[in-house]
Amino acid sequence: MSGNGDETAGVTGSEGTGTAVKAGAAVGGLGCPLSPVAMTVAISSVFVTGGPGALFAPLIALILFFTGGGGGGDAGERPDPERIAEIVPGDGNGEFGPTSVPEGMAGPVTESGALCADIGPVVIVARIDQESGFPTGRTGPEGEQGVSRLPPGVFARLGKDDDNGETAALDAADSITAQGRFMCEPAEQVRPQVSPEPPSDVVSLTPAAYDFGPQSVLEAGRVPWTSASQQYVMAIRAKFAIYEGAVPASPPAQDTEGQ
Repeated sequence: MSGNGDETAGVTGSEGTGTAVKAGAAVGGLGCPLSPVAMTVAISSVFVTGGPGALFAPLIALILFFTGGGGGGDAGERPDPERIAEIVPGDGNGEFGPTSVPEGMAGPVTESGALCADIGPVVIVARIDQESGFPTGRTGPEGEQGVSRLPPGVFARLGKDDDNGETAALDAADSITAQGRFMCEPAEQVRPQVSPEPPSDVVSLTPAAYDFGPQSVLEAGRVPWTSASQQYVMAIRAKFAIYEGAVPASPPAQDTEGQ
């Protein structure tokens, strides 16, 4: 578990480039294939060279580069630069595309995104992508299970049966809706530090508090200015463009193999 050991701290996803990789393969243009390493290095470079006020432009440029935004392919299959420029620094409350996730997950994602006003389905699914890339049957290094990779103690507290008469961390619906309940908690805890603009808006502060603990956000008065916290938040924001439909992508396969 990363962060300060608070129960609200989660585990930073190292496999969460799954859908971004598929987006790169799905669109024409530069045809530059994404790999987890390439995407991590690319996002990292934003934080090495940028400051708080200079993050979004290079991040948007990276999205366009890796997804063929430079042109080529059919017009209907290319990413929309103007929409991406609006979505990435936005509130994550755009329209969620249900076909962008594996079969059976759209309903729980939508339900989870309706639990609190600030955390919509796009934020929920972007965090899932960042943490796990959608496999449902894997277990993380500290016992985190299921598609949302929630720590065991968190799922024991917030997991409820949502579809089949059994509550299980490896059940996608149970895992996703438990994540929705959990994300509403740090959203409320960081509210004293919220400002209307990124990187101190509720959509930026909540994932940071979720993964690194709310105390780290409250002490910093913003997303902590560390490489790990900034990369985590901005990697999630980069995925907003996929799940709001500005970057065409095929839905990821649902891998249920154990780990």
